[in-house]
Amino acid sequence: MTEERITETTDSAGNTHTTHTVVSDGANRSSGTNWAIILLVLVVAIVGIFFLSQMNNAEVAKDNAIAGAADQVGNAAGQVGEAAQNAGNAVEDAVAN
Repeated sequence: MTEERITETTDSAGNTHTTHTVVSDGANRSSGTNWAIILLVLVVAIVGIFFLSQMNNAEVAKDNAIAGAADQVGNAAGQVGEAAQNAGNAVEDAVAN
């Protein structure tokens, strides 16, 4: 807030003197502070987006690893089934002979 004060004084000879004084509560805010705050918020947002994308990539990698492991288990089960089939055929051949 700015306030203007006008003071009039009269000396013993009858001369009047007027003094103008301007009083301000403080200096105007610098726009540099505003830019610094905006820049800080922007940097925080970029870092947050980076970490979220990294977490998403880790989640995809985990899902792919689980899918690969499940595929390997399926292949192993198929091999066990074939081995059981071959053992059954061998038993049938042994009983037949």
